[in-house]
Order: sequence, then structure tokens, then C-alpha cells
Amino acid sequence: MVGADTAWIIVATALVLFMTLPGLALFYGGLVRGRNVLSVFMHCYAIACLMSILWFAFGYSIAFGSGTSGYWGGLDKVFLSGIDADTVFGTLPEVLFFAFQMTFAIITPALIVGAYVERIGFGFVLLFSGLWMLLCYAPVVHWVWGGGMLADGGIFGDVGLKDFAGGVVVHETAGLAALVLAIFLGSRRDASKPPHNPGMVMIGAAMLWIGWFGFNGGSQLAADGGAAMAITVTHLSAAAASLTWALWEKIKFGKASLVGMVTGTIAGLASITPASGFVGPVEALVIGSVAGIMCQEAVTLIRNVVKIDDTLDVFAVHGVGGIFGTIMIAVFGAGSWAAQLGSLAIVGAYTIVVTCVLIVICKAVTALRVDPETETTGLDLAVHGERAYELNS
Repeated sequence: MVGADTAWIIVATALVLFMTLPGLALFYGGLVRGRNVLSVFMHCYAIACLMSILWFAFGYSIAFGSGTSGYWGGLDKVFLSGIDADTVFGTLPEVLFFAFQMTFAIITPALIVGAYVERIGFGFVLLFSGLWMLLCYAPVVHWVWGGGMLADGGIFGDVGLKDFAGGVVVHETAGLAALVLAIFLGSRRDASKPPHNPGMVMIGAAMLWIGWFGFNGGSQLAADGGAAMAITVTHLSAAAASLTWALWEKIKFGKASLVGMVTGTIAGLASITPASGFVGPVEALVIGSVAGIMCQEAVTLIRNVVKIDDTLDVFAVHGVGGIFGTIMIAVFGAGSWAAQLGSLAIVGAYTIVVTCVLIVICKAVTALRVDPETETTGLDLAVHGERAYELNS
């Protein structure tokens, strides 16, 4: 066990949790109307709490148990059975590896929040998120990072899927689940009002940017040059995507917005995530520069052409970004084309099917969408009995 590795992953664990609380909560909260900001905070906070318990109970074992089927890890590590302070995972205490991966299990379903804000039932959020993490996210983690069927030596041979920090595991799964949920929900009754607090959006995005150093740099699981390079390319991609998003807005609309620029930041971060352990700074500039334009065009396509109310553009930014970054690993020769594209297809199909089934099941237990009066009043007051802003905001 290397002390420096342990110290770094402790810090990285805190950074990744910081991405959700308060980073993602503020980013999403600033983008909705004032009458719904507390509901967004509530969704992110409750998901963080629930996923922590479920990851401890079953999720970690499903993802990283010792099962040999290639499909799931089994139940030998439920409730951290057999793991104590002296159990090791590589150079780390296994309980620390568990905690680091737990923060990923928190933020992945939390990303989906952006697709359904302002109109979803709180009970549905909790039931769906918990089941989705256990039945969709955790098995995919095992397939890719737990030595399962998509890893090296799996169905694609010696060279399996290369996904350093979650382009497929986190961003494709969350993005596709968000898109499916948005389709089931339908559009908001009034989607015309702009974000109520762009300053809050910027603060949240900045926190996500900082936290992403733990997300990508921590995925090296060591305090070494690989972690340093992952952090460096992460930063460069985010910076490049921020600028190209703003430039593309200026070219198309005559003005570059703050909300647009920081959304570009997230597009650059999502796109570099799978590749951050396999590319250098020049490749990161290319990935980020393209992502800022590509994800912006994906937003336009989903909103205006396909007309799906994925409220905060989860699929267009996270889904498209993660898929793009995963493909770029093959473009730059760091992975197999068959493994990269084949894994995207397998995980994509699995995510869509599981998400659809879970939505149908959860709808039978609790309401998917709030009633029209609650949606008009705002979820903050009607569902949670609190209000941060005046009703007309």
C-alpha cells in the first residue's frame, strides 16, 4: 500500500463528491425557474444519500465482486462483507476504493436530474434512481472496470473497451437514460422562461470543473505522472470547449452567453473523460475544440428538430460528449475500433431497454409526473413546502 496513492485518492473522493454537492446542484439549479430551484437541490441531495446506502448494500458488490460470469460481480461483497481497514485493492485500502467508486455511483444518476426537472414526482425520482443505479449502472461498471465482458480479455479479445473515467460507464448511460425519461415525461407546460440565475450556473460549472480533476485524475488510482497528465488534458479540453462554444454562439447569434460558455466547459469535460488516460495535450485540444461545437449543435437538434424536452440538455452535452470522446480514443489509435464502437452499441442498447422497463415499473408504483397545478405553482412549494424565490420567477 503506497501512502501517496492513498492520500491522493482520499482527496479525489472528496473532489468527486464535490461535483454533485454542491457543483451539479448549483449548475442545474441556476438553469431552472426560481419556483423549482429547491426541488433540484432536493433531487441531487436525496440521490447522493440514497445512492451511498445502495452502493454500500449491493452496488459495490454487483460492480466489483468476484463473480466470473462477465455479466455481474455477484453478491460476495454486499454490505462490504469481508472488507476491513486492512483489505487492499491494488495499492489502496479497498474501503477507499469503495468510497471513490461510490461518488461515481452518486453523480451518474444525479446527471439524469437535468432531463426531468420542473415536472417529475419526487417519489418517482427516488425509486427510479435507486433501481437504475443497481440494475443499469452497476452492471455496466462491472463489464468495463470490474473485469467483465467488455474489459480486456472479454468479448472483444485482448484489447477491450478503453474508458478511462466514464465516457461509456457514466456519460453514455446517464445521457441515454435522460433522453428516454424526457420522452416518457413529455414537454413542460411552459418552457419559455430563461434560466433564473446564470451566476449560479457559472458557480456550479466552476465547481464541476475543479471536481473533475478528482474524477479523471483519480481514475489513475495512483499519485503519479498518469494522474497528472489526466488532470492536464482534462483542463485543456474544458478550456478549449468553453471557447469554441462561445465562438460558435457569437457566429450564429451575434452574442456569446455566459450560460453557453460554461455549458461548453461541461461538454469539454464530458468528452475528455473516457480519453483522459490515453491522450496527450494536443489531442485534448482537438477533442475539446470539436466538442464545444458538436454538443451545441446536438442541443439544437434535440430541442428544435427532434423536439424532445430534455430540459437541461443532458443527452446533448453528456451523452454526445461521452460517446464522442470514446470514439476519439480509436481515432487517436489508443483503442480498438471494434471494442470502442461495439461497447457503445451494447451499453447503449442495454441502457435504453433497462431504463424503459424501470420507468414502466416505477410508474405503476408512484406518479411519474406531477399534476398541472403543482407544475404551475412550482415543485418547491407544492412538493417540499418551501420557496426560495417569488412565484413569478
